[in-house]
Amino acid sequence: MDKRFWKNKNVLITGYEGFLGSNLTRMLLSSSARIVGLDIDIKRRNTIFTKDDYDKIIITKGSVSNYGLVDKLISTYKIDVVFHLAAEAIVGKCLENPLLTFSSNIEGTWKVLEACRNSKTAKSIVIASSDKAYGSHKDLPYREEASLHGEHTYDVSKSCADLIAHAFFKTYGLPVAVTRCGNIYGPGDFNFSRIVPEAIRCALSAHPVEIRSDGQFTRDYVFVEDIVNGYILLAEKLQKMNLGGEAFNFSDENPITVIEFVKKIYQAVKKKPNYNVLNMAKCEITHQYLASQKARKILNWKPQYTLEDGLEKTVEWYTNYFSIERI
Repeated sequence: MDKRFWKNKNVLITGYEGFLGSNLTRMLLSSSARIVGLDIDIKRRNTIFTKDDYDKIIITKGSVSNYGLVDKLISTYKIDVVFHLAAEAIVGKCLENPLLTFSSNIEGTWKVLEACRNSKTAKSIVIASSDKAYGSHKDLPYREEASLHGEHTYDVSKSCADLIAHAFFKTYGLPVAVTRCGNIYGPGDFNFSRIVPEAIRCALSAHPVEIRSDGQFTRDYVFVEDIVNGYILLAEKLQKMNLGGEAFNFSDENPITVIEFVKKIYQAVKKKPNYNVLNMAKCEITHQYLASQKARKILNWKPQYTLEDGLEKTVEWYTNYFSIERI
């Protein structure tokens, strides 16, 4: 992080209380940036924020699909940098509620970008897309030039948001870039439908992990701190290096099957693997993983954590969390 860049910068983070958003917000709080946080929920019971953290954030509760609210925040606080992370991100919930998913993930994106287009101060806009935006491809790993053709609700919402961001750059010259990340894990993920927090909870409580798929699905997993660093680097370099309209993959480039990943989690917890394979996953891509040479070359980004190191830090954090919360 270049703290000189962030000094006195006004930064809007949508979805600031989410897993990635909270980790990004905490990192930026260590600089002299002024953080404006927008979220549909505020001051959640489960969060990595301390009271001191909350006291440093200008907090607004509301939806990114509320254009008037977003426009007012950007103009009132003279926002310089926007990180748009707010989204419905849980695949199962997206399947059950496509209306909410498309409203949040697609409409929310064009509302944020339109507010930025009408802003005189926003000079760096980072939109969170996803590896799911690529849809299913035979040729792996995904590279940034691959086509975007999501097939299911969440995937399509991310394909659309990604394309909308590109349209705002090509049509209006908006300084916006897109991130597409592998599966993010680390401290502060309180959604226990995800494999990492749930597997750690099961390992610590001697319950078997239930693997929804056949266990052979392939993914890449990236420690949240590495992803946060990628977002920050992109925001810092976006205008200086004319990166508007670009997309960047962030990955550790070490794909692994779900079963092998669960075994590594148990290894980090120092327990014998204990899992059930349900083989009942629906509307999920079987194999997906990313190439991140572009981010490494242009942004000089690379993961600082191996999978083993990241899981060790993650297990330590959840062990402390569960000792307080009780499993």
